[in-house]
Amino acid sequence: MSSLSRAWRLPRWRSPRPFSSGSGPTAKKSVPYQKTLQEEGAGSGQPSRAPPGSAQVVVVGGGSLGCQTAYHLAKMGLRGVLLLERDRLTSGTTWHTAGLLWQLRPSDVEVELLAHTRDVVSRDLPAETGLHTGWVENGGLFIASNKQRLDEYKRLMSLGKVYGVESHVLTPAQTKDLYPLMNVDDLYGTLYVPKDGTMDPAGTCSTLARAATARGATIIENCPVTGIQLRTDDFGVKRVHAVETAHGTIQTPCVVNCAGVWARALGRLAGVHVPLVAMHHAYVVTERIEGIQNMPNVRDHDASVYLRLQGDALSVGGYESNPIFWEEVSEKFAFGLFDLDWDVFMQHIEGAVNRVPVLEKTGIKSTVCGPESFTADHKPLMGEAPEVRGFFLGCGFNSAGMMLGGGCGRELAHWIIHGRPEKDMYSYDIRQATSWWAHPDVSMSLPCRRFHHSLTDNNRWMRERSHESYAKNYSVVFPHDEPLAGRNVRKDPLHEELLQQGCVFQERHGWERPGWFSPGGAAPVLDYDYYGAYGHERHRDYTYNRLLGDEYTFDFPPHHDIIKKECLTCRNALALFDMSYFGKFYLVGPEATKAADWLFSADVSKAPGSTVYTCMLNRQGGVESDLTVSRISPGTPGSPLAPAFEGDGYYLAIGGAVAQHNWSHITTVLQDMKFQCQLLDCSEELGMMSIQGPLSRAVLQEVLDTDLSNEAFPFSTHKITTAAGCQVRAMRLSFVGEMGWELHVPRADCVKVYRAVMQAGARHGIANAGYRAIDSLSIEKGYRHWHADLRPDDTPLEAGLAFTCKLKSSIPFLGREAVEAQKAKGIFRRLVCFTTEQKVPMFGLEAVWRDGQVVGHIRRADFGFAIDKTIAYGYIRDPAGGPVSLDFVKSGSYELERMGVTFPARAHTKSPFDPDNKRVKGFY
Repeated sequence: MSSLSRAWRLPRWRSPRPFSSGSGPTAKKSVPYQKTLQEEGAGSGQPSRAPPGSAQVVVVGGGSLGCQTAYHLAKMGLRGVLLLERDRLTSGTTWHTAGLLWQLRPSDVEVELLAHTRDVVSRDLPAETGLHTGWVENGGLFIASNKQRLDEYKRLMSLGKVYGVESHVLTPAQTKDLYPLMNVDDLYGTLYVPKDGTMDPAGTCSTLARAATARGATIIENCPVTGIQLRTDDFGVKRVHAVETAHGTIQTPCVVNCAGVWARALGRLAGVHVPLVAMHHAYVVTERIEGIQNMPNVRDHDASVYLRLQGDALSVGGYESNPIFWEEVSEKFAFGLFDLDWDVFMQHIEGAVNRVPVLEKTGIKSTVCGPESFTADHKPLMGEAPEVRGFFLGCGFNSAGMMLGGGCGRELAHWIIHGRPEKDMYSYDIRQATSWWAHPDVSMSLPCRRFHHSLTDNNRWMRERSHESYAKNYSVVFPHDEPLAGRNVRKDPLHEELLQQGCVFQERHGWERPGWFSPGGAAPVLDYDYYGAYGHERHRDYTYNRLLGDEYTFDFPPHHDIIKKECLTCRNALALFDMSYFGKFYLVGPEATKAADWLFSADVSKAPGSTVYTCMLNRQGGVESDLTVSRISPGTPGSPLAPAFEGDGYYLAIGGAVAQHNWSHITTVLQDMKFQCQLLDCSEELGMMSIQGPLSRAVLQEVLDTDLSNEAFPFSTHKITTAAGCQVRAMRLSFVGEMGWELHVPRADCVKVYRAVMQAGARHGIANAGYRAIDSLSIEKGYRHWHADLRPDDTPLEAGLAFTCKLKSSIPFLGREAVEAQKAKGIFRRLVCFTTEQKVPMFGLEAVWRDGQVVGHIRRADFGFAIDKTIAYGYIRDPAGGPVSLDFVKSGSYELERMGVTFPARAHTKSPFDPDNKRVKGFY
């Protein structure tokens, strides 16, 4: 028997067990579960049954995600569901998981996903099968050692009220009463969630298998997949055709990759890139602890350690700063564990002993160190793969496959059957695209929704970002944090120019975009130092990191007044925003107008020179994108500013963080509808700067070789002109609610045009401004941010964007039938703008109270400096289940709950700033 204190202080180790490789104590390697699905003869080469000749869907991988996906496919009524497992169910990564389920996360969608998993294991499966899954509801306790951490927990508590998740903030004394063995001397407080619990991997997966087969699914163990057959259709699109095994070939149009750590190898069989890395992840199991029975599970985030109740013992684990990468993933690894590297694991021991002092004299019964898959943004990889239609991913769960399995399995099943998930799964969606042209001999690979190909093809970026995501897994999720890993991959043409002027950059989709401008001078992002791990020396006097650290707060950040100055300069004079990271696409060809009519909810088939703000919808009427579409005339061959084409042409400008999502959505629709047109990406070839404010016309009239009067250049139009001797496309648009123009400029000319604008604007008080200012200015004007207050599970009617839908015309468009049906039935949730008189920082996830009842939560919030108020947008419902009319909105009394404290709020049915929209039209 080895004690935790001796593991912590190696020189005092006096274990009867010998050291392992001289680095620490040897303890038995075994999982702490009474039952596993391992048995003699596993992997013997004989499948549990003969594979069928065909299947509707083949799920590959019998872990948590594979079993949950097969179960939900069968439960949704799909016939011909087949699950193939190369060994036995759970044998890969699931069998050794700690099985924790925490109900609260800083994401409304993830709270819903976790709730469904909990319902499946605690209620649905026992009711369907009569079997106990191994679910134990012993509660969860989050430890806060400082105010910032407790503030984070209070944010979770407020969000939980929207979804009926019971939670309580406890004082140190109350925590001691709940958990007598805990040291509370250094606590600031805790968050207690009574209905959190733990899952048993074998019990859960075997019960899922029983329920799935009862509904007609087939599960075959000891049947590894050896190949994926593809077919290319008449339009050059690759599609799944069959799955090969050593025991027969199975024809199928759909494969679901739930292979965990082995998902990359399975993807390669189909020519699909799966961007994940494998790492060792470990915990130790203690001997019996008197008095620990029935205690809640503990997450001490600041110590980066968790304590999971294991009967009358504890499992102790965490996330270290120097995890071990599994460089060569073995295909034969099943029900396997690695030797624990005590030098790596040691960092968790001190925190565990500090939190529960009895551990200092408690023995270690066993060690559990197994493989887990991790991704660059710590989000799972889900959805249809880009390279091959019909090949779906359900992998890369970052050691959370058990707790997210139920919710994600259901969404994945819905995705497969209906073409998209029910919930907003954008953050998990891997979907890449193939540029599609109506002729079968034209096809080229292009980026993914989540990760641009320049990132996923970059091993250094993948490794750095996956490491940082792992190492920061327990860090406080602050509103304005930025990654330090994998930076400076994609720079726009103004990057160096702005860096020298104090630009503090944000990272979005690999791009470095301006966040705000520091008066302290340049703050470059340096090469990643792995937080000092693996022999790297930590950066000293790292200005960028220090500026980030200054903003680690849930109060107004210290740079609040700097952003205020940028915003008010824009409102009162003018500001220049570098928006070069925007996606810039051309939709051209003989059927471009036919495609545009179907893709875009607004009528964009206007004369060349027009620009239209529009949405793109899915079949359910949800908003897949909002963007501007400009009708263009043919230009010069090879020109990124005005390309040559036959037929019709449209220029699409889309926020850079979601550009690849848009590319993917458009490409999929073009493939499905077989439109004869081409989608071109000129995002890297063009820069984009936006000059906004009441003095923008006066300044730009000195730079642009065209008349900028309202009569000659009205709002929502564009034209090719010259600036500083360079050809540019000028668009009269605004995303901040001011008169202004966007200049779309060939990359080589951007610096020259930028300097000309800044020189002309100097005497008018022009200033650089970043996206932090855009966030504030746009919410003040009531403009939407896609994937904040506008998502694929929101409709234009709910979001107040009915004006973007051409319902008065007879032109069909994708999602029209769903929008018309909703309009006839009524709107049962509606986006509402709120302001608070009290100047209090809000960031989203705050609960919305109406007449004493929770009716929704805030999606997006910021401070509006022109109106000098906190502004928040959130969707609300009628608790009685009725439609949410404007009268319903106006008649209520509202409060917004921030970290457990409510603040009186006013609901607005129009933008609180310039509600008559005069400023963008040049009327001041």
